[in-house]
Amino acid sequence: MECGQQLSMLKKFLEMQFIAIELNLYLDTHPCDRDALNDFNCAVDMLTKHKKAYEEEYGPLFNFGFGGHSGEPWEWAKGPWPWEL
Repeated sequence: MECGQQLSMLKKFLEMQFIAIELNLYLDTHPCDRDALNDFNCAVDMLTKHKKAYEEEYGPLFNFGFGGHSGEPWEWAKGPWPWEL
């Protein structure tokens, strides 16, 4: 397993997550801003794409039901975990 590739994929996911969260917070106070809403929807699409790509290659990013179904063996226990990179 190449940690550099894994770290790069995780970084892309985290960048899109940050953008989606910031746009979410902005839309909480500016709900009629159509450009921001469009940007938010694009960010969520990209976030979903990056999450799926990461999890297909390295396993779930989240536990407690947010990671989807697990293969065998229990994939959450595989390392390194995202915070160990």
